[in-house]
Amino acid sequence: MPAPHTAPRTLSPGLALGVLATGMLMTVLDGSIVTVAMPAIQSDLGFTPVGLSWVVNAYLIAFGSLLLLAGRLGDLIGRKRMFLAGTGVFTAASLLAGAATSPGVLIAARFLQGVGSAMSSAVGLGILVTLFTVPRERARAIAVFSFTGAAGASLGQVLGGVLTDALDWNWIFFINLPIGVATLLVALRALPSDRGLGLGAGADVIGAALVTTGLMTGIYAVVKIEEYGAGSAHTLGLGALALALLAGFLLRQAKTANPLMPLRILRSRSVSGANAVQMLMVAALFSFQILVALYLQKVLGYGAAATGLAMLPAAAIIGAVSLGVSARLIARFGERNVLLTGLLLLVGVLGLLTRVPVHGSYVTDLLPVMLLAAGFGLALPALTSLAMSGAEEADAGLASGLFNTTQQIGMALGIAVLSTLAATRTESLTAAGRPAAEALTGGYHLAFGVGAGLLVAAFAVALTVLRRPAAPGPTETTARTGSAKALASH
Repeated sequence: MPAPHTAPRTLSPGLALGVLATGMLMTVLDGSIVTVAMPAIQSDLGFTPVGLSWVVNAYLIAFGSLLLLAGRLGDLIGRKRMFLAGTGVFTAASLLAGAATSPGVLIAARFLQGVGSAMSSAVGLGILVTLFTVPRERARAIAVFSFTGAAGASLGQVLGGVLTDALDWNWIFFINLPIGVATLLVALRALPSDRGLGLGAGADVIGAALVTTGLMTGIYAVVKIEEYGAGSAHTLGLGALALALLAGFLLRQAKTANPLMPLRILRSRSVSGANAVQMLMVAALFSFQILVALYLQKVLGYGAAATGLAMLPAAAIIGAVSLGVSARLIARFGERNVLLTGLLLLVGVLGLLTRVPVHGSYVTDLLPVMLLAAGFGLALPALTSLAMSGAEEADAGLASGLFNTTQQIGMALGIAVLSTLAATRTESLTAAGRPAAEALTGGYHLAFGVGAGLLVAAFAVALTVLRRPAAPGPTETTARTGSAKALASH
């Protein structure tokens, strides 16, 4: 019989939340900070244009493919151990990346960074929901955690530009060293110790190989769509192989005695619906995070640091909403209603972006868009609460890993599909004789429009799949408190 989790013990839940949020911040920053420094890295290390993409792809493939496995292993061997090991791997890999003197070393270091990030971030939410069992406190904790992820990308762009301009590209990696070491030292005392269920409760080696290989193959196929094309033999062949591997994984999980991913987790409408909504939402919002930055630089002529600063109002409003009002709104109106409201605001964001002109003004054309990004500060905490509330305590690490996995798959799909659509439309307009800036803007308009369509689809899934709360106000709060107690008692 598997060993049960021990009851969480920590000196300060607030300090533990700070450690988890810092770990998430490092992961998110690392995903965005490198994009601004890419030209300097290419010039210094002699990357080819194709090779340079692997500075991003190596991290993304390792991170996205290992999240599910890392989350379940955290349930089995202990989430604190997994978090500490992942933070250690990430910190050591950051040192290797900053000291890299050749493309091969940097790519290898980036892959290891992805491994470490997967190990630590996969269990972060799992630790959080077992620490905060009172609904209002959990909502506030998730709001802090969600804000860290939402705002980290914008902060990464600013920090990447400043460090690259003021020092050198190496420092975008070296800055992780003091943060990583401090996180490890504090986490040793602040995070609750847990023994885990034991490897015998789910040590499915064949299942682990199937899901990891399937996700890695699928993410690789997606990130190479822009190079090979969506209808190429390369993309279709690898896509079919990935689907076959993942289908084999699900079939094995349904039949094996100790599954790596018990399929009961997918029977929860909250878990399955929230993950589907997240995949669509994250894919759509790639067009906001990345393509708006490209519009600022390539069309309006902003520099790297100015682009990051231009995106700061979005980070500020997301933070204000996440930390200031989201928990109160969720307690009053329920996660589903707050999620739907946030998604409507985000549809407005991408709808406005389909109309940005070639000679746009930041104040009139982009600042309103940045302020409407408040919708993300509403949607993400509500979505996170829904995704984690439907999982049993013993599956918290798995639910956390699954939520992060769908986030990375959505991001990869957004990067591949929307950037390819934008590039194809730009090439078409250029061939028709349009000026470069007009052709670029036309390509971005198409991507923003498709992104808005994805958000409408996310709204439809949330409306139909996620259950409406049985009753609002105090009754709802009482029901949620009972659910939290039942969750904690598993």
